[in-house]
Amino acid sequence: MIESPLLKQLQGYIDGRWVGADGGDTLAVTNPANGETLAEVPNMGAAEAQRAIAAASDARFPLTSLDQRREWLEAIARALAENREELGRILTLEHGKPLKEGQGEIDYAAGFFSYCAKHVDELASRELEEQPRGCRWTVHYRPAGVVALITPWNFPAGMIAKKLSAAIAADCPSVIKPSSKTPLSMIALFTLLHDAVKLPPGRVNLVMGGAGPIGDTLCEHPDVRVVSFTGSTEVGRDLIRKCAPQVKKLTLELGGNAPYIIFEDADLDAAAENLIGNKFRGGGQTCVCANRILVQKGAAAAFAEKLSARVAGMTVGDGMREGVDIGPLIDRNGYNKVRRHVTDAVDKGAELVTGEIPPELHRDWGGFFPPTVLRGATPEMACWREETFGPLVPLVEFDDEEQAIELANETEFGLASYLFTGDAARAERVITRLEFAHVGHNTGSGPTPEAPFGGMKQSGYGREGGLEGLFEFIEPQTVPRGA
Repeated sequence: MIESPLLKQLQGYIDGRWVGADGGDTLAVTNPANGETLAEVPNMGAAEAQRAIAAASDARFPLTSLDQRREWLEAIARALAENREELGRILTLEHGKPLKEGQGEIDYAAGFFSYCAKHVDELASRELEEQPRGCRWTVHYRPAGVVALITPWNFPAGMIAKKLSAAIAADCPSVIKPSSKTPLSMIALFTLLHDAVKLPPGRVNLVMGGAGPIGDTLCEHPDVRVVSFTGSTEVGRDLIRKCAPQVKKLTLELGGNAPYIIFEDADLDAAAENLIGNKFRGGGQTCVCANRILVQKGAAAAFAEKLSARVAGMTVGDGMREGVDIGPLIDRNGYNKVRRHVTDAVDKGAELVTGEIPPELHRDWGGFFPPTVLRGATPEMACWREETFGPLVPLVEFDDEEQAIELANETEFGLASYLFTGDAARAERVITRLEFAHVGHNTGSGPTPEAPFGGMKQSGYGREGGLEGLFEFIEPQTVPRGA
């Protein structure tokens, strides 16, 4: 069992108090590297979610000043920075990613709170310069109300930071539902919110448990005005349907199928180095990592050689071990999906350049999948159509610029994409035609707190980060005043 000063209370949090599940039910949290049970956490449901919503609703008024919100945001950023090592350790134990990545994610999370603190004055009321109809017009940026923040397991700290920072900046009380796979990072954050930041009761609430009962309550309750969700497109569609009767506002970051385009004139070493950082972060279990690597034919052999040489030197193992580059996949389903994609591709003619087809996993831990590079992948393969969410690199060859654009856009998703070329004019032509909200040019960099991030097409809508993200939980109110 895990021991940590940030996990003294293995409970939910409602109205400023630590609480268990009404029925006493619990869920086991398992270390994906070795199967160890790290903790038992409350398995909450609809009743606890309703109480959390009521507490958040009661906390809406009086409104909080911008200065107070800034103080809270700065305090959270400081608390994260001061506890980064322990928070990173907790995150690594429950997720499996290497410790250096876990601690890096805490830095990333702190950045969102710092950014919102720095820019919260953007939400100040403003008066129009014009005076239409002889009136003075003021625009107020009002909090939308209670917000539901539903986060996935792959970035337990980063994803809640994106949402909660903007919610606090907007003065919206929140009800937070983390993934049951990685709730300990959230409990540790709430320990800091309770002990170090001392947010008023009801401002933040934590409910853990099955997605169905809690999610349905958040979607159906009239007091919840915004639902912010990061996860699969399938679940996103379900949330849209469930929120429609209440006409709730939704912010959705959904699935991805990122193309990574490499033209013959690109710096192939830079493209390979960036791909390593992009693709294998979190074991490839990120929605923005490259899923389809498109290489122009004249560079395909050279790029495959450069990439495979780097991949061969990577170490797979327990994320708590020194020198590990890739940890375990989150569970058996994740491991077997990657294995299915590799097997399908090889059966359909792809060549294994690096890696192997490992045995099927028959337990929910220890899914150490070797980083794998394939040549000769085609659009008929599962790894092209589906998001792999694992350390598989399928190389697909293309002839020219037009075909690269066509292949890249051949997906229902539009979250992230990347291209490498030494031709600036070509880059601009391609970027304007790529149907993705994030396009990395000669970089594999993903989101940052300073810039908006979200999806096009079936990758969702709404933005997190940047000035745009500050307004996701805001309702503008216009007030004309006569003489």
